[in-house]
Amino acid sequence: MIGKTAIHALALSSCLLAVPALAQSVNLYTTREPSLLNPVLEAFTKDTGVKVNAVFLKDGLQERIRAEGANSPADVMLMVDVGEIAAAVDAGITQPVKSEVVDKVVPAQLRPDNNWVTLTKRARIVVVSKDRVSQDAITYEDLADPKWKGKFCIRAGQHPYNNALFAAYLVHNGAEKSEAYLKALRANAARKPGGGDRDVARDIQSGLCDIAVINTYYIGLMSQAKNEQKGWFDAIKPLKTTFANGGTHVNVSAAAIAKNAPNKDNAVKLIEYMLGEKAQALYANGNFEFPVNAAVTDSAAVRLLGAVTPDKLPLSEVAKQRKAAADLVDKVGFDN
Repeated sequence: MIGKTAIHALALSSCLLAVPALAQSVNLYTTREPSLLNPVLEAFTKDTGVKVNAVFLKDGLQERIRAEGANSPADVMLMVDVGEIAAAVDAGITQPVKSEVVDKVVPAQLRPDNNWVTLTKRARIVVVSKDRVSQDAITYEDLADPKWKGKFCIRAGQHPYNNALFAAYLVHNGAEKSEAYLKALRANAARKPGGGDRDVARDIQSGLCDIAVINTYYIGLMSQAKNEQKGWFDAIKPLKTTFANGGTHVNVSAAAIAKNAPNKDNAVKLIEYMLGEKAQALYANGNFEFPVNAAVTDSAAVRLLGAVTPDKLPLSEVAKQRKAAADLVDKVGFDN
């Protein structure tokens, strides 16, 4: 028996299939916000003549493609979390991206076995009170130092952003040290973990905490705010943040080619275009993310925060440890 969700997905896919299949078109399924992606898609169509039929889905992208099955019109999937894109590969709904451009532009750890390809990076870093903390650099491990007791703020440990960070910590340090680390972070917390990344900047401004973890693009968005968030930005100082024996933890927006892509050549063309200098600048500047193309040295995020050296852990290894990291978060009562 087919559920309502599957029927709805099949009905929607039928609408796409009813559109004449143009040789110069590509169908994109994405969880990315339209306002952030549309400038790149419009530029792609203008420069290549290939029309993009974009389907924006907040949730349920994988479920929809599985429901559509072999008749799915999806050519490209674009997601904004390493766990999501890795899960799509594990679900068997992707195929490898074969492209010399991809091989040349994207470092190997950001395109595991070419099953998916990183388009932009966002770093998860530490920020501190500009007025109350003097240091300029820190390791993720140092967040467990008791000197931060009652001064540390963070959103929920089970949130995908923190889950990915803790999974990376787990790969670096093993389960025993990771459990102790999570206990120490929880003991240092100034309040119950929760809220959003911008909320931790607000709490630094108010004096509730002195140190917090945040995604870099939120810093950029607050820097341009016309409301109280500009004050939150002015109250914080980003620190150079790395693992003790590694680089900065990054998460990604990434693309994969759908297993049954009817327009595979144009799918590759779209991914290659999005790795080009023009698209990388548009994409990165639209959301204060870091370009993956090393030739794009000037972007809004780099101008605001400086360049980031990503940790060399393969993101596929991080994705594999996400469940184990989530289990540890529950075990230590991190979000309680």
